[in-house]
Amino acid sequence: MQITGSGALVTGGASGLGLATARRLAAVGATVTIIDLPSSKGAEIAEELGGVFAPADVTSADEVAAAVAAAQAAAPLRIVVNCAGIAPPAKVLDRDGNPADLAAFERIIRINLVGTFNVIAQASAVIAKNAPRQAQGPGPEDRGVIVNTASVAAFDGQIGQPAYSASKGGVHAMTLPIARELARYGIRVCTIAPGIMETPMLAGLPQAAQDSLGEQVPYPARLGRPDEYASLVQQIVENGYLNGETIRLDGAIRMAPK
Repeated sequence: MQITGSGALVTGGASGLGLATARRLAAVGATVTIIDLPSSKGAEIAEELGGVFAPADVTSADEVAAAVAAAQAAAPLRIVVNCAGIAPPAKVLDRDGNPADLAAFERIIRINLVGTFNVIAQASAVIAKNAPRQAQGPGPEDRGVIVNTASVAAFDGQIGQPAYSASKGGVHAMTLPIARELARYGIRVCTIAPGIMETPMLAGLPQAAQDSLGEQVPYPARLGRPDEYASLVQQIVENGYLNGETIRLDGAIRMAPK
């Protein structure tokens, strides 16, 4: 699908993978709307990109609906990228053998999984009503593309990641049924499962720790770069035959138990 002239909505677009994606899509001609928390740098980034900042909590149907409406008003919405998420560690039992805080588990699931579904639902309702657009090359007309973010933790979850792994496993699992459902509207749905990436969540670690993590990657033996994620988003959007798939972006790493 042609990106130039399309509206794009990026959640978590004020930092990390979302920021890299927003910048790349804007650079190739999309009008980008950033969803992030009011406390983020979303307004500053949107101004830099000539786009729109729509502060919202991805778990709020009303707030996301308003953000989607803002994106649609800026340019016909055709691209949605779900990057918003959190990854606090939490074991089933703490060091004293006490059970995990259920509210903390539910919060991770709600933001990472329910939030992703909420954005898909609100955005697809708008994209489905937009006029179709001829895909590049031979093929049917299309209306849009949704790209979600899972994680290698969906498949290789480590100790301390039951909630995070469950949330990202859920994002992976719902990719195919949603792609099958939205096919009738000409909307494709794919998911990226990143490995260990250079994001703000890792930036706080000592450099030695970051280097050690990078060395665990078979090849290339380094952390993934946000723009490599953004590049894959662009390729998914432009390749009209990619649909219903989760793609690992991880340098062939398979995570150890801890």
